[in-house]
Amino acid sequence: MLDASLVTLRIETASDGETATLRLIGRLESGIFGELEAQVRRLRPRLVFDLDEVTLVDVTVVRFLVACESEGVALVHCAPYIREWMGREEGRGERRRPWS
Repeated sequence: MLDASLVTLRIETASDGETATLRLIGRLESGIFGELEAQVRRLRPRLVFDLDEVTLVDVTVVRFLVACESEGVALVHCAPYIREWMGREEGRGERRRPWS
């Protein structure tokens, strides 16, 4: 049995036939990029990140979210502190390309 304290992020996928929604639950840290980037590549171009249950982010993730949004990924239920941080990072011009 998997120890729940070891699971930092859960990704749930839903689709209405046109748009895919990735519901991100838990800690969104840079160590998860492999899986998240694979999902982004697979589900583009109509993709939504639902961030309602994200409890923690790091600077690399914030830059990734800025880049995703600039490439057309919609962010919904984004916490105000994440939005504010994104604004500061966007002003710096440092972005992590969401798919390569």
